[in-house]
Amino acid sequence: MIRRLKNNALVLKLFRIIFVLLGGLPKKGNLVIFESFHAKQYSDSPRAIYEYMKEHYPDFQLVWSVDKQAAPLFDRFGVPYIRRFSLRWFMEFPRAKYWINNVRLPNWMPKPDETVYIQTWHGTPLKKLGTDIEEIHMPGTDTESYKRNFILEADKWDYLVSPNAYSTEIFTRAFDYSGKVIESGYPRNDVLSNYSDTLLSSIKKDLGIPEEKKVMLYAPTWRDNEFYQKGKYKFEFQFDLERWKREFGDEWVLLSRMHYLVAENFDFSAHEGIVYDVSTYPDIRDLYLVSDLLITDYSSVFFDYAILNRPIVFFMYDLESYRDQLRGFYIDIENEAPGPIVQTEAGLFTAINELKDTDIRTHPKFDAFRNKFSSLEDGHAAQRVVEAFLE
Repeated sequence: MIRRLKNNALVLKLFRIIFVLLGGLPKKGNLVIFESFHAKQYSDSPRAIYEYMKEHYPDFQLVWSVDKQAAPLFDRFGVPYIRRFSLRWFMEFPRAKYWINNVRLPNWMPKPDETVYIQTWHGTPLKKLGTDIEEIHMPGTDTESYKRNFILEADKWDYLVSPNAYSTEIFTRAFDYSGKVIESGYPRNDVLSNYSDTLLSSIKKDLGIPEEKKVMLYAPTWRDNEFYQKGKYKFEFQFDLERWKREFGDEWVLLSRMHYLVAENFDFSAHEGIVYDVSTYPDIRDLYLVSDLLITDYSSVFFDYAILNRPIVFFMYDLESYRDQLRGFYIDIENEAPGPIVQTEAGLFTAINELKDTDIRTHPKFDAFRNKFSSLEDGHAAQRVVEAFLE
């Protein structure tokens, strides 16, 4: 019922009118409102900025905008929040001096003139995005509308956070963005340069992973053309978990981390204690930290994981169709990937066996990759971002 109301054109028009009226009231100059992944997560760069400001800027009021379903998560973390689209939310959000977000806001939401909107985005781009995508294959939109909505959203931003010069060039073009860019590294990656063995042990304990086990993280992305409906995408494993267990289960556990847009609910009960479903785990940064090896495909996770100097295997079983039909890439991944690209289960298992006990820094392409994409990741990105937008 509530979801239908939120998608009703008249309701959204009313929301916009209320937002405009309240946005004209005096700003609350020390109020910062955060959102992550459509107000459903406590994660990513908004979380890192929040935690930095909480420690170093105690005079600011830091509040999260949270979807009703995510409220228990924020209760567990003890993080102050207001429920998205509630009466209090309408009283607070338009009057906040600062908005910090990592994805697009609803199209109906205007930004008041005196509000400062910091867009952190959520990944270094491999696959094409925004206006650079030639043809859209997603449900519920068409190519022209998709690009127009991206441009309208980017027009609201006052600052855009970029992890490196490569991303800055792509973001400004693909979002048709001409505002201020904070080229700082990603705040969410600060912890990857500042962690302790105590933290790793704590995360493993929280996940229920035996201390002596090595950890393999499988974190693929979604496919634009494989979906149930708008916002709910299909995914099917392309390697056999029973065979993986026979091959690696004595020494390793496998963490399965699906993209937040994937709708599948996987049943790993037959592999209990070996395969863990961590798709709803609050923040992937913890999963990076405890993992000894990453398996991914076209997800931007590998740009972040490379900071840890640990092995990465690219399981791109549909490389040709994804590259040539769905999205296309910004880099020559086949020549620049900081790890082997494989397309079959046999190739995947061989690559894992070859890499699992090696120092990835000896890989001929690894240093060049890190120098190009991770040179700013020194653990102080959140500080640079906050100082930039508070100047």
